[in-house]
Amino acid sequence: MNVTENTSRRSAVKSLFTTIAAAGASLFGMAHAKPAEAAPITHVPDESQQGAQAPLFSGSVTHNGLVYVAGKGEHGPGDITAHTVSVLNQIEAELKKAGSSMDKVLKVNVYLHDIKDYAAMNEAYRGRFGRPPVRTTIACYGGIPGSSLVEIDCIAAL
Repeated sequence: MNVTENTSRRSAVKSLFTTIAAAGASLFGMAHAKPAEAAPITHVPDESQQGAQAPLFSGSVTHNGLVYVAGKGEHGPGDITAHTVSVLNQIEAELKKAGSSMDKVLKVNVYLHDIKDYAAMNEAYRGRFGRPPVRTTIACYGGIPGSSLVEIDCIAAL
């Protein structure tokens, strides 16, 4: 038997024992594992949809210690600063209703009607959270539904 055959055989045997060991570990691990209890999911209806026969979305949803707040927009008159302040106030109210706060926000998505409003939106946004959360900001092709200049959603800890 040459060296190449011997090395190849050893490699195959090691691979076989590794596979058997992994299968055994997962089999015995599964036998002792308790099934995870499903955490309750709480949906908070969006107040703007009250009275609707079939609401389109929840205002927020809580699950596993997190609150997911739906996108909020301002559909009245005003510039980007007024719209941003209004939207952040709506976000804050939704977080409080769910048992969280602006200090616990982990992730924010900001959708702008026009990217030229980025600097003014930032000025209204700055300082509204404890430590600044992770954030993504984009300008939406075609604008934001309902003629809002900005829409914001977020994820926060409870």
